[in-house]
Amino acid sequence: MPNNCLKNNDKFSANQYSNIPNVVEIALLIDQIKSNIWLFGIPSWLFGITDRSIAAFVDGYLSPIEIFQLFTASFFFVSWLYLKPEESFNSNDLGPIQYQEYLDRTQANKLQLKKLHMISQEYILPFPYICQIYHLLNLKHLETVHRFSLNNLKILNISQFKTTDVGGTITFKTILDSPANPLRIWRQPTVEVDLILHSPYTVELSIPVYNNKRIIVIFHAFPLSDSEHQLFIDIYSDLEWPKPLLQIILHFASCLTLFEDLPYLRALADKNIDRLFNLNRTSNHETALLFKRFVELYGSSQQATKLLEGREES
Repeated sequence: MPNNCLKNNDKFSANQYSNIPNVVEIALLIDQIKSNIWLFGIPSWLFGITDRSIAAFVDGYLSPIEIFQLFTASFFFVSWLYLKPEESFNSNDLGPIQYQEYLDRTQANKLQLKKLHMISQEYILPFPYICQIYHLLNLKHLETVHRFSLNNLKILNISQFKTTDVGGTITFKTILDSPANPLRIWRQPTVEVDLILHSPYTVELSIPVYNNKRIIVIFHAFPLSDSEHQLFIDIYSDLEWPKPLLQIILHFASCLTLFEDLPYLRALADKNIDRLFNLNRTSNHETALLFKRFVELYGSSQQATKLLEGREES
């Protein structure tokens, strides 16, 4: 999922195809080694089965141990056939240039994604899953719940709202009122931030910083029961700061905002959760457009139950 989220954000500066020739060579070499090992194994297993068969039948009598040995060798041979290295695409449908281009892009994206990843955090929180989703998708909570950590950040207006088959994107303009706001280290006083609902469980917050760089926060929230959910937080950035320093700052910031969330989530959990799934009672304010979209797609009691049951089954 993070890979798809980042690819959807066109504002990441991209130098993702550096060192491509070396990457392609390594990928091709690994593929070739895997194929050669598998091909070499086939005659090896056949030789072993043949040798065991001749030894077993030479005296015209099959003992239980010989039967077991033949069965075991045959079983491992069939298993070996199923271990054939899978091709990530059909090479018959692609020419050499397309083959190399595919490897270029795939390997470069993986390397770039690994390079951009800063921190991961994981929590199990004793609140219903819908409380977390409601909090993540309601923009006014940036001004209220996170008043301290964001130093009275204000939302000026909603610039754009787009829906997708599984969610939507809202772009909103924010301003740092205070000249002493520490967030000015990261960003201009006024910027447009993107909040994206990728699925019932995944929300992305994309924040522009200086020199066309960005910080992207990916939230994965999964229901564990009707009163508990698991929250994963992954942060990516192309800021050219020393990575250890940036990781320390981001860990601290993430922990601080989660600490601010807890009293609010607890208050939400004490209320009637069903009303959050009720489309007729959902706020029509523009700052709640993305949560209203969530309710439209997943908000009936039946759909909410299916979401929870789907997570328990998996």
